[in-house]
Amino acid sequence: MHIVIMGCGRVGAALAQTLEKRGHSIAVIDQEPTAFRRLGSRFGGRRVTGVGFDRDTLEEAGIAEAGAFAAVSSGDNSNIIAARTAREVYGVRNVAARIYDPRRAEVYERLGIPTVATVRWTADQMLRRLLPAGAEPLWRDPTGAVQLSEVHVASSWTGHRVSRLQERTGVRVAFLTRMGEALLPTSATVLQEGDLVHVIMRTDQVGEVEAACMLGPDEEMRG
Repeated sequence: MHIVIMGCGRVGAALAQTLEKRGHSIAVIDQEPTAFRRLGSRFGGRRVTGVGFDRDTLEEAGIAEAGAFAAVSSGDNSNIIAARTAREVYGVRNVAARIYDPRRAEVYERLGIPTVATVRWTADQMLRRLLPAGAEPLWRDPTGAVQLSEVHVASSWTGHRVSRLQERTGVRVAFLTRMGEALLPTSATVLQEGDLVHVIMRTDQVGEVEAACMLGPDEEMRG
């Protein structure tokens, strides 16, 4: 998968190096050419100098073919503008923005952009926002057969009950993160825009579950 990262500070550089080691194609954007020194001489991805929310810059970084976008620059406003551009203009599925002011998290979550506040930022948290379901499980049982993971759900599920999503995908929804707060759903809970969905599933069903979640409630799986 091609992943674009805006910001080549310590966080962006570490994220780029980790993802490249996992076999992903990486492009890093930063306004300061000297920032790319943090990537090291072995980094084989693209280094793009420019403003991360500028469309020409994004296109030079390969945003059109990107499967994920991370905005981890030093500015909250720049991060959210870039994240919204990636999501709304280029249709990037997995988008995440780091923020310094956690009070803004609720606003950003309502826009459908998962955010990670700096005070509780970890590499694992950001990786879970960018990679497909199951790539970075939140928890796995000792046998490795069952895991808890955050999954990406199609926007067309908004307004439908959690129980219908469970029936359609065969998973158990453990909890939702809604506007930065954890929520234990009931059978009557309705999915809202911006919800992050965390499910319990069998490890050998990860690909199947991801595909089912990205279909709308009225779409059929193709064999």
